[in-house]
Amino acid sequence: MSHSWLKQVGDDAVVLALHVQPNARRTEFAGPHGEAMKLRLAAPPVDGKANAALCAYLAEFCEVPRVAVSLVSGESARAKRVRIDGLDEEALLRLRRLG
Repeated sequence: MSHSWLKQVGDDAVVLALHVQPNARRTEFAGPHGEAMKLRLAAPPVDGKANAALCAYLAEFCEVPRVAVSLVSGESARAKRVRIDGLDEEALLRLRRLG
C-alpha cells in the first residue's frame, strides 16, 4: 500500500494530499486518486463552505479539535494539502488504512 498522499511531518502531525470532489451525495473517502486521496464532500464549493466542511470532517475522522486541522494549499482548487496536528497512533492508523 502506497501512502504517498500521507506525509508525517512531526511526532503527531501529518500533511494529507487530497483530491476533493464537492457537491457529492455524502462526505466520504473514495480511495486513491493519483498521488492523492480522493475525498467526496457533500458541501458546495461556495464561500469557503467546502473547505470548512473538509476541515470539520477530517477533525472528526481523526478525533482532533477543529483548530488542529488547517488548509496548507489549494484553497480554491480540488487538489488540496491539509495539515492535521495532535494525532494519536490510532488516528494515524485509521488514515493509513485508507490506502
